Amino acid sequence: MIGSGIFLVSADMARNLGSPGWLLVAWAITGILTVIAALSYGELAVMMPHAGGQYVYLREAYNPLAGFLFGWTLFLVIQTGSIAAVSVAFSKFLGVIFPWFSDNNVLLQVGSLKITTIHLMSIFIILFLTWVNTRGINIGKYVQDTFSYTKIAALLLFFIVGFFIARNDEAVRLNREIFWQGQQLVDGKPVPLSGISLIIALGIAMVGSLFAADAWNNVTFASEEIKDPKRTIPLSMVLGVVIVIVLYMLVNYIYIKVLPVRGSPDATTVMGQGMQYASNDRVGTAAMYGTFGESAAIIMAILIMISTFGCVNGMILSGARVYYAMAKDGLFFKQVGILNSMGVPGVSLALQCAWACILCLSGTYSNLLDYVIFSVLIFYVLSVVGVFILRVKKPDVARPYKTWGYPVTPAVYILACTFIMVILLIYKPAYTWPGLIIVILGIPVYYLWKKPKFSRTKRT
Repeated sequence: MIGSGIFLVSADMARNLGSPGWLLVAWAITGILTVIAALSYGELAVMMPHAGGQYVYLREAYNPLAGFLFGWTLFLVIQTGSIAAVSVAFSKFLGVIFPWFSDNNVLLQVGSLKITTIHLMSIFIILFLTWVNTRGINIGKYVQDTFSYTKIAALLLFFIVGFFIARNDEAVRLNREIFWQGQQLVDGKPVPLSGISLIIALGIAMVGSLFAADAWNNVTFASEEIKDPKRTIPLSMVLGVVIVIVLYMLVNYIYIKVLPVRGSPDATTVMGQGMQYASNDRVGTAAMYGTFGESAAIIMAILIMISTFGCVNGMILSGARVYYAMAKDGLFFKQVGILNSMGVPGVSLALQCAWACILCLSGTYSNLLDYVIFSVLIFYVLSVVGVFILRVKKPDVARPYKTWGYPVTPAVYILACTFIMVILLIYKPAYTWPGLIIVILGIPVYYLWKKPKFSRTKRT
């Protein structure tokens, strides 16, 4: 869950809300919704502790097509695009320490395609972590555990330093004066928020916080390889989400303690730019700059490199299990459904690695990530609806854990996320319709794959 988002997305959220109070509310709502989703997924996980996780839940609640569309979107953009984007984030911040890694350091150019040292390092990270995960689930687990503990410790250190050392009395004063005064920047001009406009702004702003909190369900993808999955998966999801959201709230508290939420694009100082216009949206760096000066860039680079390295490993480990499950159902290349000598889906890991590396070079992955946020919410909502459906379709299946607060809590999640999706459809069409198109394109691909002649060709 913890990648580079927490250090970046609060800038755009500040532009949409313009208020410290409402910024924290947006993060709090994100946390509540994500915890509810994790509680709901817990029931699905104990019912079906199989490789593929969400793919299996959608397949069983609806039909194979629903599961395929999730896996299709996950492979094409969501997981591989995230792996590529976060790997590039790692390389960019490595460049703060070693300037040789730079977008301007072009190693090879063919037409409009440029291969830079950033691309080189990003691909190396993907190749290295993929290789690590082909050596067995235990090695991948040790890497994940090490970096999970390290990045949690790093975020806690950021909070402790911010709480006890960093303080900007002028920023505190400015933020206190506008604490509940919502204001959205529209074409650079401030527009006051109240009533329905405030609710709409919250929905739009939460794109950032929902993205930063995403990947909470990735543990379900490797269900078959987890010890005591019926206990471990629900506990790890809920506990993981709570820990991360609390950390995110604490980090945002430090942001508004050190930086004014509102700022000016013409300002030349960190204080003048505020959170809204932090350089390249690097709110974390801007917050640390006020305390440590120039050394803040290196401190934040190290912190983000730790976060992104662990994030990439987790996505590589988990994502390959979905394509493995699809292949076992005959909906992906047969070889992807084979385990290697170490008991892990090696071909699936390799295929995921290859596509993620291509996306690193394409230059389009960041746009694709924006496009699929809407699609991700669709599959989350469909999965939570699946809790209701499976209670009817399979009432006799053992449920060692049942969704807390059912049916109220999952219904709240479904209604809230549906409302957010409607807001995004209306007010952010550039980030919704392309995502829908990606999902819809999977329908003819599914039926093509199901054709006997095509299937036999792929299985020979």
